[in-house]
Amino acid sequence: MTVPGQSAAIPITPDEIIESAVGAHEAGATIVHLHVREPETGKPSSDIGLFREVVSGIKERCDVIVQPTTGGGKGMSLEERAAVLPELEPEMATFNTGSFNFGLFPIAERGNPGDFEDWEVDYLEGTRDYIFRNTFADMEKVCAMFRESGAKPELEAYDVGHLYNIKYLIDRGLLDTPVHVQFVLGVMGANAATIEQLMHMRRTAMDLFGDGFTWSAAGVGYPAEYHLAAMCLMLGGHVRVGLEDNLRVSRKKRAETNAELVEKAVALAAMFDREPATPDEARGVFGLKGRSAVAF
Repeated sequence: MTVPGQSAAIPITPDEIIESAVGAHEAGATIVHLHVREPETGKPSSDIGLFREVVSGIKERCDVIVQPTTGGGKGMSLEERAAVLPELEPEMATFNTGSFNFGLFPIAERGNPGDFEDWEVDYLEGTRDYIFRNTFADMEKVCAMFRESGAKPELEAYDVGHLYNIKYLIDRGLLDTPVHVQFVLGVMGANAATIEQLMHMRRTAMDLFGDGFTWSAAGVGYPAEYHLAAMCLMLGGHVRVGLEDNLRVSRKKRAETNAELVEKAVALAAMFDREPATPDEARGVFGLKGRSAVAF
């Protein structure tokens, strides 16, 4: 949901996204989460040709787990967002577990004149009236698409109620356990990226799912990204970092690559005597079907 005017580090073209993903893997990333953009403008896109070019290019270069989005971007239909499942049959993809107001307009308010293209201002300001739609009917449909494609869903939970939505889908037999839950905290309109709210989300998930889940956390913004990463490392969770969520490697320095953010996470992990899994180790942990079974 970022726009290129926020940072020159954001990769736009397929080649740039491929290079960024390979660089992140070389820095220690086990999974790369992907969106694509119109190469000429940088606008978020659901073009399956762009997705295929990116995922195939990454697969040729390294064995990282490729995880395309089904969240897409503002203005995309559910069919456009989820087309990566039947078309690419990835090992893993994101699954958004509830509707909420998704506000990006403060980004435009903080910018200086000339920072953004006209479309970026319209895109950001348009989120004052944007609901990120993921109804029960939507989620039930996407569950079936995951089953048919053989992909493992990473369940994006932006607020506590989304965990109860996941429980509903499990109880209906639409999701297989153990599930993998990503607590996405810090989006305007959803839960805050604080230690207290991460602990609340984790406790609620433990109450609902018992031993039937693995988890990770993504903190939007700096320093939230690394505060939550440290808590994940201490509590046995997994870690997500990247330019989609946070543009700074420190208070005084903007990140120049996704790899730079990964390197800091790997260094932080070492302080807790933890190290990144290899892609094949992660495939075993999450029960993935393997890179030979994808459709790209």
